[in-house]
Amino acid sequence: MSYNNISTASEVKLLYSKFCSPARICTLTVRFNNTLTDVGSLGPGGFSDHEFAREQSALSWWNTATGTAHEFTNKQIAAMKNYRMSKMSIEFGDGGPDRNWKGITISLLVIVVVMSLIGLAIFLLSNDNNSKSLGTQLMLDDLFQKDFQMHNPDAVWISDEELIYRTYDGDVMKLDLQSNHTSLLLKNITFVSNFTPFVRIPLLLSLYRFSFSASYLIYNLQTREVHELNPPEVSQSVLQFASWGVRGQQLIFIFENNIYYKMNVKSSSLRLTSSGQEQTIFNGIADWLYEEEVLRSHTAHWWSPKGSTLAFLTINDTLVPNMQLPRFTGSPYPHGHQYPYPKAGQFNPSVKLFVVTLDDSNQLKELLPPDKFDKSDYYITMVKWLTDQKLAVHWFSRAQDTSILSLCEITTGRCAKKHVMTQDKWIERQNQQPFFSKDFSVFFLTKPIKQGGKESFHHIAMISDEYVTSGKWEVTEILEYDDNTNTVFFLSNEDGVAQRHLYRVSTVDRFHRECLTCTLLKPHCSYYDAALSPGGQRVVLSCRGMLIHLIIHVISPFIKGLKILNNNITGELLVRKIVNQVLFISNIEHLSDLALPLEISYPRDFEENGQYPLLLVLSSAPGGQSVSDQFHLDWDSVLVSSDNVVVARLDGRGSGFQGLSIMQDIYQRLGTVDVQDQSAAVEYLIKQPFIDQSRVGVYGQKSDQKSILNLIQLFFSILFMFGLFAGSAFTERYFGFPAKYGFKYEVRLPCLCYSVRLHFQHSAELVKFLAASNINYTLQVCTSIYCL
Repeated sequence: MSYNNISTASEVKLLYSKFCSPARICTLTVRFNNTLTDVGSLGPGGFSDHEFAREQSALSWWNTATGTAHEFTNKQIAAMKNYRMSKMSIEFGDGGPDRNWKGITISLLVIVVVMSLIGLAIFLLSNDNNSKSLGTQLMLDDLFQKDFQMHNPDAVWISDEELIYRTYDGDVMKLDLQSNHTSLLLKNITFVSNFTPFVRIPLLLSLYRFSFSASYLIYNLQTREVHELNPPEVSQSVLQFASWGVRGQQLIFIFENNIYYKMNVKSSSLRLTSSGQEQTIFNGIADWLYEEEVLRSHTAHWWSPKGSTLAFLTINDTLVPNMQLPRFTGSPYPHGHQYPYPKAGQFNPSVKLFVVTLDDSNQLKELLPPDKFDKSDYYITMVKWLTDQKLAVHWFSRAQDTSILSLCEITTGRCAKKHVMTQDKWIERQNQQPFFSKDFSVFFLTKPIKQGGKESFHHIAMISDEYVTSGKWEVTEILEYDDNTNTVFFLSNEDGVAQRHLYRVSTVDRFHRECLTCTLLKPHCSYYDAALSPGGQRVVLSCRGMLIHLIIHVISPFIKGLKILNNNITGELLVRKIVNQVLFISNIEHLSDLALPLEISYPRDFEENGQYPLLLVLSSAPGGQSVSDQFHLDWDSVLVSSDNVVVARLDGRGSGFQGLSIMQDIYQRLGTVDVQDQSAAVEYLIKQPFIDQSRVGVYGQKSDQKSILNLIQLFFSILFMFGLFAGSAFTERYFGFPAKYGFKYEVRLPCLCYSVRLHFQHSAELVKFLAASNINYTLQVCTSIYCL
């Protein structure tokens, strides 16, 4: 007989007197936290009235309430001590000679049935050839569940002492490091922008990789008033961009390719440009080429530090041929999306850099390019304000083998040349920002420098060309230069090509550097992102791996005394599903002196004498990195966990962070030497006894399709070559101009999806080739815009 939620001794006495006689002993079982714990027999005797407090443990309540000193086992004592009482259920059973035989019989039958089901489950699982553990496979649907998303708090410094971040539940918090006080700024029902008293709520429609259009509402947190954000005399508009400024409530938005400015939320909108034309002239936002290949962002404007001036690009696509992406569904006749798409050797968009003052005059001034680019095509890849009157601009030749960094004065419109860089192939890291001293006499960039007289690696150069780091490793990013302490903070892979750690180096005692994270959280984390506070006294560290299910964000004054900002330890189910795979990173010896990183993911129940399918996943772009300690959870993780597929990744020639010669060895040879490396990896793997040679696949994206087809060429001994007729910036960066390679390539690169980068015409060429070569193939055609 069971009674739940028992909380007082008097209730126990009442039940005891009702169901137990003085001549009989009753057994008593207490249920702690829904777990039955037999605490022994209760004989005749009195109770002392005592209503236990919620903070009391079950053990102390029992001894006080019953007045007995029962001898519990250690396990029982531990269970009762660890569980703070809030609810309690008591089951009284008859301890005397009279038995409830009917109940006992039913209980025995239930036990037999349960044991039979357990035995059947064990039998079925033991016959599973893959030896999978029930309920622990990672499924595709899991990737879209919140518990499987690695939370990024988007921490932003607003001063040297204050930090704003977003919690796992979506609340926006402000942390004051001086007082160690955390306050709630905004519940997760709205989105905050720049954390002013007003909030913009966008309704998004994706365009290209980074861009979107949206309708915006502005919500006042104090008065709860709501305003639509619209251009003058337009209602319910769809904007191409909207963002707060750096001062008060100032904001800009872009509508029909023109920039509008508001001094505050309630002021009228002022149109700063009027030249905008749909798909032709873009003010303050990028066209397709600049968004995808040059800026790698859809924004093409920059606020000055005090918000008094705005710099922006005007991109003119008047001469650029348009690409028509046909859609064959939804209407009787094809229709589609048309946009400017320059191909190699064709007209490129022209670009101009303007600055406009945000006072009553709204003075507009163009900053002219260097004389070298006055009569030739060029790109603007980086704009950075240094003061309200001075900004740095990076200009690149169309071939991307020459760059000029200039310092521009907005009062005169003149740009002074600060640094020129040329290379035989292409220049990497085109978007990196320089870090200047206060008097602008010294600045820092990463540049390649030879190590050992042969290989070149990117290191910190103190211009003019005085390096402060050196070695056969790479500085991946400069974070900050502290002029007061003559210290440069940076990220590098010195501790291992797959790792990222935070370092600092003095410009006075050069080459003497200190790793600030190499022993931090070791061995659980070896891949960090970092953001320094404005004064350089604190840093937010984001651990991105290697401990698969853990990301920790910490705050620290020079890593002394860690403060956990956001502990992203996920649930036990995720842990059990993720660790279903075993990760192994090694090098494959290829050619004479080339050791390339190879990452292999094995199923958890991997056996050497088993037979497993193999999938090689290719990096999607030159200069990237596939093999690293950074945690990733992708669809191929599902293949490893649920389908017992061995998944491999290789950083071959063309990949980044291993030196310049490895990365640039693909120049005018993309799809050849990199494919040789991939072929060597596949040949190495299929020689392993556990790989099923009849089930080998290769997966890549966009530019990888050329590599995949050349892999087919190698394995089927078919002689053919492919040319790459993609966007001009991408193609000319890695192949040069068509006049240099036009006769080397006979067939265009195929693309198997509806893509704004590589078009369906390539897929048609692929199908034609495969049919002529009598190769079996399966073609999947995507008819949805979501393939973009």
